[in-house]
Amino acid sequence: MENKFGTLYLVATPIGNLEDITFRAIKILQQVDIILAEDTRKTLKLLNHFEISKKLISFYRHNEGVKKDYVLDLLKEGKNLAVVTDAGTPGISDPGEDLVKLCIENNINIVPIPGCVAFIQALICSGFDTTRFVFEGFLSINKHARITKLEKLRNESRTMIFYEAPHKLKRTIDDFYNYFGKDRNVVFAREITKIHEEFLRFSLEEAKEYFENSDIKGEFVVLVEGKNIEIEEQKFSDETIDELYKKYINDGLDKKDAMKKVAKDKKITKSEVYKFLLNKSN
Repeated sequence: MENKFGTLYLVATPIGNLEDITFRAIKILQQVDIILAEDTRKTLKLLNHFEISKKLISFYRHNEGVKKDYVLDLLKEGKNLAVVTDAGTPGISDPGEDLVKLCIENNINIVPIPGCVAFIQALICSGFDTTRFVFEGFLSINKHARITKLEKLRNESRTMIFYEAPHKLKRTIDDFYNYFGKDRNVVFAREITKIHEEFLRFSLEEAKEYFENSDIKGEFVVLVEGKNIEIEEQKFSDETIDELYKKYINDGLDKKDAMKKVAKDKKITKSEVYKFLLNKSN
């Protein structure tokens, strides 16, 4: 027997320019029984602009645990609900993701209402590879988790996309500089679709210098060019056994481990490395 549950609509809203809302999004917001909003004050401004009067329920990261059962009950009563985030598409780096999982577990219909996604707009204007990319959202503020994530991304060859708040941007640039290198290209997309929209393109070395004395305002999408594996491999193969050995010694390895690493890198035996270094020293 078919259930009579309501439907959960994931409604994308503008990320800045209100003209970017779709006709379908307006229609759904007009028709649903209740709207779940990450920030009811921001959503109310949007609804007022389009002359939509609807009951709003606050649903954000720190109250989702309390509200999920209440929301589920509403859906099971047959109410149709719309979820909106502060801006853009709900379910990405916000509590909409967990609500979707809950609805799936309870056989409740979920309908996406497409629209703006900030990181996609940034990506297509970045000039970086758009065929392969990875969205990482906000980096953790926990030091251990942050370091672990950056270590995993150190050799990532896909375009990397992050969200960042203005007051944390300098720290993030410093981390990127340390893990990805000073020459890696980066794009900062700021205030997309808004009056002060801009795209800033630098190497990470240039970015450090630029933002060091800048008054940083607005929300950022930060895109980091993926590591060029072919160039790195060519550079690696061009390094002599002696250069690689000295590099690993300077990195803190003992002689035995340094020779093992060189042998692996050059695809030769450890004894061949030893003989080469012995002959060079004589």
